[in-house]
Amino acid sequence: MRVVRLIAGAAGAVLLLSPAIAGAGVADVIEATYPAYSVSAPTPQAVFVCHGFGCKFRSEVDLGAADHTRLAQILATGAGSPAAERRAVAEAWAWFDRRIAPTAGTRNHVASAGVEYMYDRRQFDCVDSSRNTTSLLLVLQQLKLLRYHTVDVPQSRGLLIDGRPPHYTAVLAEKGTGVKWAVDSWTRRYGQTAEVKPLARWLIE
Repeated sequence: MRVVRLIAGAAGAVLLLSPAIAGAGVADVIEATYPAYSVSAPTPQAVFVCHGFGCKFRSEVDLGAADHTRLAQILATGAGSPAAERRAVAEAWAWFDRRIAPTAGTRNHVASAGVEYMYDRRQFDCVDSSRNTTSLLLVLQQLKLLRYHTVDVPQSRGLLIDGRPPHYTAVLAEKGTGVKWAVDSWTRRYGQTAEVKPLARWLIE
């Protein structure tokens, strides 16, 4: 178990992401997600969990055969259709949230944690959540557990000047249609399924 404190960068720092990359590959997703926060990309063997707002803290969580088996079991429930797979992905997040909590110290984190929590290392802001969810999605893809979707570049909405606070989400792209889906775990409290909705709708909410 290893916890790393990020020295550079303020809590909740807002960096606008690049526009959506059509047909983004794994390298595009990794480049858009991790370097700005000095976070290593996930592998099926280990992920770095961001927490404490703006990825101020990073906890390394090792994944083993039992974890891979559990993820395969969850994703197997979504084998029937793209919609079923998205529901399975949402369930996989709930499992992952509980799995990483003992190491990251994030058990019982709140939903939609605001600025009142920005100095609490046990909480996630949307920067943390979007990175962590993308890491889970990449692990699922690396384990070949996604049949109907590929992982896409995280996206943001809100510019403050338009009256909306900045918010980030992980993204899946449906293979057959190209439709993109927001996979948002920041709006959910500890152990709840991620919120999944069309990215086009998420962007205007």
